[in-house]
Amino acid sequence: MSGDYTIKVVRKVSEVDAEQWDGLVSKGSPFLKWNWLESLERSGCVNEDTGWLPHHLVVESAGKLIAACPMYLKLHSMGEFVFDYEWAETAHHVGIQYYPKMLVGVPFTPVTGHRFLTAESVDRSAVIALMGQALAKIAADNKISSVHVNFCLDDERQALESIGFIARNGIQFHWQNHGFTSFDQYLGSFRSDRRNKIKRERREVARREISIKAIEGEQLTQKHMRTMFRLYKDHVDRLYYGRQYLTQEFFDEIHRRFAANVCLMLAERDGKVIAGTFNIRDHAAMYGRYWGAFEDQPFLHFNVCYYSAIEHCIRMGLERFEAGAGGSFKQLRGLDPEHTTSMHFIVDGKFRRAVERFLKQEREIIRQKRDLLLERSQIKRELEEP
Repeated sequence: MSGDYTIKVVRKVSEVDAEQWDGLVSKGSPFLKWNWLESLERSGCVNEDTGWLPHHLVVESAGKLIAACPMYLKLHSMGEFVFDYEWAETAHHVGIQYYPKMLVGVPFTPVTGHRFLTAESVDRSAVIALMGQALAKIAADNKISSVHVNFCLDDERQALESIGFIARNGIQFHWQNHGFTSFDQYLGSFRSDRRNKIKRERREVARREISIKAIEGEQLTQKHMRTMFRLYKDHVDRLYYGRQYLTQEFFDEIHRRFAANVCLMLAERDGKVIAGTFNIRDHAAMYGRYWGAFEDQPFLHFNVCYYSAIEHCIRMGLERFEAGAGGSFKQLRGLDPEHTTSMHFIVDGKFRRAVERFLKQEREIIRQKRDLLLERSQIKRELEEP
């Protein structure tokens, strides 16, 4: 008990009323919705076997949910997209057991959004700090090495910094809609050499009689989703570092519960699906998540993952397209670098100071890298200036 608030940990999001949880999410990231998180749990994507054990933190006042955060006890660092493998190795060398650790975030989803859900009636900054302190205490009391808050918002960064969390910056590539009304108008925003290359890549796919279309909402069928699962699994199985996190049951659950937020970009030839991407969208943005292809075709990846997705965003009037983690090649397709933030609390003082020194150096490297990438933007400079 803290003041008028009761703080507790629940082992399943299903222990929380869905309407109350989603009331806190409001218009926030669709990945924070109760149905998304519960589908991950119900389908076996997050559990002890996969190394993601749900331990969601909830705050109640007078029996009503007034704040919450999705939290997982992690047995490894996979599926997070904020890489701390060197931290784990360093901890091992100095005799600190790094795992399990505590992670506040959405499994397998490098999308910035609320990590601390709060009711409009509360002092958000104060409640974030209260929850951060609770997380740090849980870690210390249970001899857990650290707490990590991935892809969080600026106000969460400020509140957590005030209680001893350390900030870490990263870079992702996002497409921004500068009021485009057509894909041709968007192409006009590129420097001439890159614009001509994109046109050639689009023509090559069309020459091979490959069509790409968006399937979303009520158009989605279970067959579409199961085809997308096969594409996803086939792609993961081909990668030596690939790890299958999602199950067919998850895709079935998302089709049943979440179809309004799903957008598949499917490429077909001779009436058969040969490639596709699984995207999630809301009223403002589309988020690229998974890609797969049954055939290797020149430029197919760029056309399905980027050009057709951006064209659909323009058609739907969306503000931006976030294509996920990594891949500076995305900048050649008109996606420019944006900062991401994660926050970290290290229990051991000596280890914490070492991490602080590392992050201070890394932040400057990230800043310089983003500045350099922006100088290499393929978008005409006048569009980037306010």
